[in-house]
Amino acid sequence: MQKLLTALIGPAIAALVLAAQPGAAEAQSRIKDIVSIEGVRSNQLVGYGLVVGLNGTGDSVRNSPFTRQSLEGMMERQGVNIRGANLNTKNVAAVMVTAELPPFATPGSRLDVSVSAMGDAKSLLGGTLLVTALQGADGEIYAVSQGSVQTGAVSASGGSGSSITRGVPTAGRIASGGVVERETGFDLGSMPVVRLNLRNPDFTTAQRIAAAINQIYPQSAFAENGTVVAIRAPQNFGMAGFLSRVENLPVQIDSPAKVIIDEVNGVIVMGEAVRISTVAVAQGNLTVSVQETPLVSQPEPFSRGGQTV
Repeated sequence: MQKLLTALIGPAIAALVLAAQPGAAEAQSRIKDIVSIEGVRSNQLVGYGLVVGLNGTGDSVRNSPFTRQSLEGMMERQGVNIRGANLNTKNVAAVMVTAELPPFATPGSRLDVSVSAMGDAKSLLGGTLLVTALQGADGEIYAVSQGSVQTGAVSASGGSGSSITRGVPTAGRIASGGVVERETGFDLGSMPVVRLNLRNPDFTTAQRIAAAINQIYPQSAFAENGTVVAIRAPQNFGMAGFLSRVENLPVQIDSPAKVIIDEVNGVIVMGEAVRISTVAVAQGNLTVSVQETPLVSQPEPFSRGGQTV
């Protein structure tokens, strides 16, 4: 307990001294760093596919009926009928494929995809994902994926039957393994009004954002609430060009008074809005006290150089 107090009192003294200094610097940030644009977001995609070429580490066809059905359907599309055959392969694994479609992605753009095993496959290392359609939440296909799976896991086994694995061999990624086939249809240029959403809602900050925009582009912004600031592009401005100018405007952020104490490292962080009342902190022979003593200086009548406080 004594060590903890010693570790905390030192930073506390420094924090008190800094808080007592007048004229603290006011932090300013660009608008783009504190807001997000409504509608400009990524979309999640998901698909189901098969990974082939595994070195005996795939699904057991008998224990994974969905893998067998998928394999039979794929072979039929290739003109091979294997229904009713005794399949005993362990080189195939059924997987779920996920990806994130960035905003304004156009056909032909590349995506990174993640691959995760569904059955009892032991590893996807060295496997190849066959062509898999990726759908959005609306059921439409927006991308297709294919390629070699990289797991980043390491496994080794010995002759005595012992084995060791580092990482997760049943999940991997394919860098640039997806190709966008369809746009989301979001048209920013046709929107007369765009809403900026604050990542940390605050009425004061929202009003300051609107004021900073209106100072340069009058009557172009309005704070609807503590989260949303609506903006309208002036004449002779496209919405994309107007946003590029707006997002670089500096704004002073209004943060609530907050004190964060890290008792492990003995660090105290205080916001500029924190005010210290009458207090005393002592450590060893050092004592720091914060108190308020009102003093009034009233010069004599007809004096020269005096100041009234």
